[in-house]
Amino acid sequence: LSQASALWIFLKPPVLSQASGLGTETLLKDNSVYFRSVPVGADSFDVRGTSLLDVTIIYDPNTVKNPQAYTKWPLNKGVKVVISSSRSSRDVNDSKVSAAQAIRSKSCMGGGVRTDLQTGRRWVNQTPKNCIGIWTWGPNGKGAILVVNCDRDKDSAGTWCDLIDVLFSSSDIKDMSPMTLITDAPEEFFDEHRVILRIQPTYADKIRVYCRYRWTYKQVLGGEKLSYKVERNHQDEISFYVEGLQFPDADFDGLVYIKLSLENSKDNVKLFSEKLAFRIAPWIMTPNTLKPLEVYVCSLPDNQDFLKQIKALVNIAYCNLHICKEVTNRGDRWIQDEMEFGYTEAPHKRFPVVFDSPRNRGLKDFPFKQILGPDFGYVTKEPDNQHEINTLDSFGNLEVSPPVSVKGKEYPLGRILIGSGLTESNVRMNKIVQAFLAAQKVQEPVELYSYWLTVGHIDEFMSFVPAPDRKGFRLLLASPRECIELFKEKQKQGCGKASVQIHRSSINEILSDEKLNQYFDFAQECVDMNRKILKKELGLTEDDIIDVPMLYHKEHPKGGADSYFPNMVNMLVLGKYLGIPKPFGPLVNGRCCLEEKVQNLLEPLGLKCIFIDDFESYHLLLGEVHCGTNTLRKPFTKKWWECQNPAERTRS
Repeated sequence: LSQASALWIFLKPPVLSQASGLGTETLLKDNSVYFRSVPVGADSFDVRGTSLLDVTIIYDPNTVKNPQAYTKWPLNKGVKVVISSSRSSRDVNDSKVSAAQAIRSKSCMGGGVRTDLQTGRRWVNQTPKNCIGIWTWGPNGKGAILVVNCDRDKDSAGTWCDLIDVLFSSSDIKDMSPMTLITDAPEEFFDEHRVILRIQPTYADKIRVYCRYRWTYKQVLGGEKLSYKVERNHQDEISFYVEGLQFPDADFDGLVYIKLSLENSKDNVKLFSEKLAFRIAPWIMTPNTLKPLEVYVCSLPDNQDFLKQIKALVNIAYCNLHICKEVTNRGDRWIQDEMEFGYTEAPHKRFPVVFDSPRNRGLKDFPFKQILGPDFGYVTKEPDNQHEINTLDSFGNLEVSPPVSVKGKEYPLGRILIGSGLTESNVRMNKIVQAFLAAQKVQEPVELYSYWLTVGHIDEFMSFVPAPDRKGFRLLLASPRECIELFKEKQKQGCGKASVQIHRSSINEILSDEKLNQYFDFAQECVDMNRKILKKELGLTEDDIIDVPMLYHKEHPKGGADSYFPNMVNMLVLGKYLGIPKPFGPLVNGRCCLEEKVQNLLEPLGLKCIFIDDFESYHLLLGEVHCGTNTLRKPFTKKWWECQNPAERTRS
């Protein structure tokens, strides 16, 4: 037998949840540092193990015959031996394997060090050959989830902490993902070995890891702490808690890894290592079709009548009402533009998160000072140069659709919608905000054309309302065409002298104004451009869309389109109750024909139209009911991690 002869032995740990052990796959050759060489002249071997060891022989039946009982296996025939331990060793040398005439006895430490993550999702079972962290999407997906610690608590003295929450009490641990390190090997084994946890420098500002230490917790990873030598203190199980610090963003895909390694203390030889994969939960927007929980509105000297109407609407919709007083809003009434409500969620924790826009007007401090708090998070994205901010960066220009399916692609959390200057390539919502929205992945954004409007927000021409049939909703689109057809119908009925009340212009005068009608046609072309995009990107048909009569005009030579009368699509949706701007349209038989038309369109869906007078306090300032309110809604029942892989959805 030549000295090149070898016997392959694989020491394989038992299959455990995210488990691995000291005995990774090992090729045992002659002159091995672990085993003495195969004796010269040897041509066969046999293997025997104790009751706690499973021994499997791998061979090619074309070249090796399966020996009968008490017959040895041939060497130099590609025979391999896989040894698995049914449990980890509790004492040194308690489980032995011997290969007669080949190797000496050795204790099996398979599975001696492992991690267990209790996050409500499964960890992939890994063999030692594939000890890398895996995170997968879908109902049967695997991997841990972290929520971003973006709320703000008080310490024991009642003092507010910094923006990013810090650990003050054991109650904060409930927000974090638990991770347990199990070291169930013999105690004397750790006299010469150590367990190290490590993170890459790029993750230092993305996560923090705490360790249970007696009656308190100490930070062991994150910030300047990139590695931690585990202090066992004779414990078989050591509890860690992991939190996220940043949402996914342009330069961060949301995945982070913690590396676990077992090393020899004397010569720093790494005996085995594995990665644990975590995904940080995204920020998720909520559409109009979800249940309303709380309505926000500003109080100003000139909007008290409007406020009374909102209070009445909120009462019948069984919502809470939060009134932002003048000392806080500093004269800024456009609370929809200032912020957008959403939430973040892991299997063990869910809480709302307000996204603060970069517009920075009178309400700029309201989300941070009044909304951020215990179990209510806060996030903002602002460019370094404030001069880069424009009207498209206000969040009246940010909406999300209900769940949709598009040519086999499922969007169970809907798709984010933003307005841009599609025909003016240099006019967009700020790239920092857009990149953040896209990085959340689960609500793939769609760009619409809104720059044709003076204010430039998509809530000026579209909205969604719940419906009991079809896709569970209807898309409402402002329609100059529908309004002109309605006026022509009333003209034929002999009501041409009836006037749009706020302009004192009769139906006859409106229909005969050639210049005005040319602008109506332009506005309709812009809406139709968006109609085409929405049908394609949301998988809608004409039956999913309701055209709401609306007219636009251009009062200022350098401005865009303004609403000719209060814009009924710019509504507040509270379940089946709709707070619609009162249009003050032509009165026919004592009724506003615009109100009557909208009621005929929406009330068959089980919706209740409640018209709110916002003319002086909002419409004349180029806004409406939706612009002046904001709504916190109940999250989706669908879990974002159960969605199909967004990357695969995009490629399909």
